[in-house]
Amino acid sequence: MDQKFFLYARKSTDVEDKQVLSIEAQITELRAFARNEGLTIIEELIEKQSAKIPGRPIFNSMLERIEKGEANGIISWHPDRLARNSVDGGKIIYLLDCGHIIALKFPQFWFESTPQGKFMLNIAFGQSKYYVDSLSENVKRGMRQKVRRGEYPGLAPFGYFNDPRTKNVAVDKKQADILRQIFELYAQGNSRLEDISNFLAQQGITSRNGKHWKRDRISFILSNPFYVGFFRYSKELYEGKHQPVISKKIFDDVQIVLKQKGRPHHKTKNEPQAFCGMLKCGTCGMGITGEYRVKRQKNGNTHDYIYYHCTKKNKAIKCGEPCIRQESLDEQTSSLLQKFSLSEDWATQLTTMLEKDKNKGAQSSAAFVQETRNTVEALKTKLQRLLDSYLEQDIERETYLEKKAKFMSEKKSLEEKIIHLEQKRTGWIEPMKEWIKQAGNLPKIAREDNLLDKKVAAKEIFGSNLLLAGKEARFGAPKIGEQSAQNQWAALQAAHQLASEKPISFVLVAPTGFEPVFPP
Repeated sequence: MDQKFFLYARKSTDVEDKQVLSIEAQITELRAFARNEGLTIIEELIEKQSAKIPGRPIFNSMLERIEKGEANGIISWHPDRLARNSVDGGKIIYLLDCGHIIALKFPQFWFESTPQGKFMLNIAFGQSKYYVDSLSENVKRGMRQKVRRGEYPGLAPFGYFNDPRTKNVAVDKKQADILRQIFELYAQGNSRLEDISNFLAQQGITSRNGKHWKRDRISFILSNPFYVGFFRYSKELYEGKHQPVISKKIFDDVQIVLKQKGRPHHKTKNEPQAFCGMLKCGTCGMGITGEYRVKRQKNGNTHDYIYYHCTKKNKAIKCGEPCIRQESLDEQTSSLLQKFSLSEDWATQLTTMLEKDKNKGAQSSAAFVQETRNTVEALKTKLQRLLDSYLEQDIERETYLEKKAKFMSEKKSLEEKIIHLEQKRTGWIEPMKEWIKQAGNLPKIAREDNLLDKKVAAKEIFGSNLLLAGKEARFGAPKIGEQSAQNQWAALQAAHQLASEKPISFVLVAPTGFEPVFPP
């Protein structure tokens, strides 16, 4: 019987194929081998796929064609090019037993279709499978060891890149700056996931096809613990050696916002208006909602109005509070904001005093730092004991993973607290500068027509203690256990009242001094 051969060449991108000849090199060698042996090749088949599992389309097609009689032999570089799993190896042996395959030719392996030859071929297939299985286990073992060292084993997420020199992830400074901005933006609670996607698009960050990133991807980024120094591997949380780009506090704030916005929202009849959520009813304590209305006159003219009124959801009280036009509420809100504004000359003097305090000596907070460090060491001990209990099989894996994540989160928060305590003497200066800027910007906000900015400023100053009663917006007394307008805003309002009675130096600086007292 004339022997006709398929030339079969295969190479995959798997680790075990790194040392194997390229497709081109295999074909060149096999062509030369066929000429020297006088073998007839009817077709060259090339496949770029792993042979670890069954299902290679070209390989399966080749066997089907052999069963149909198109060829009765195969030329390949080595038996491991044909099979690295027991199923494909078994098919080859079966076709040899049935006589569909008469000859297998390999430049690096001798085979003859005899019981001994089939036995040796089976051993070669088994060795290939054993090599793949062992290599896979060794790779997994190496990955686990890398993870235990705190080295991330995968592709770097957005904000980082895989550094080939260190074999670890490094911070992409440009992307990291953008990443901090989106975390800080979302932590404020006024942005949607779509807003973050739009912001990234403005920075030139889109998908490969130029489209905006989807909500799911934005949500994954905002909830990824990688950015605070952790990473997950096999559902377990590890502390990484990579540099965090987001503070734990900002990350926790973002998680709270994500959780709040993840709750289902009921569709309302009217679109929410600008001042919704800013006030409560002074009579029944329920929320104030906004409603859009169109008034049509007999002459055909139409007028658009926005009214704010009590939701009247308190069944125990029959609320008779009237509604108020948005224009009137806008004027009253602006008037309230003016009472808490900071004049330009006051802002200048406060800034000057800040610069002086910045140069003063700092009182030590070593005792508080040491106490926090002791707590961190105690958490490290707990983590080690937890690991020991898990390895001794005293606790279940789910319990181990849950407690480990909790302890690591606490440890990270305390480590950040140590940094804040060490910098606390001057750490209040930047927030104070930001507040001076914010208070100095209130007159501008009050004058302009941006209702959302006014709402944000009012929520910052009054919290949930702004009431609407008798068509008048006013600051109400806080509930028991609830702080009134934040200390700095309350002090600023008191300063306006004192300004006409006391010297400016007494208004700006309390007798105890300007600088806060430490330790807390």
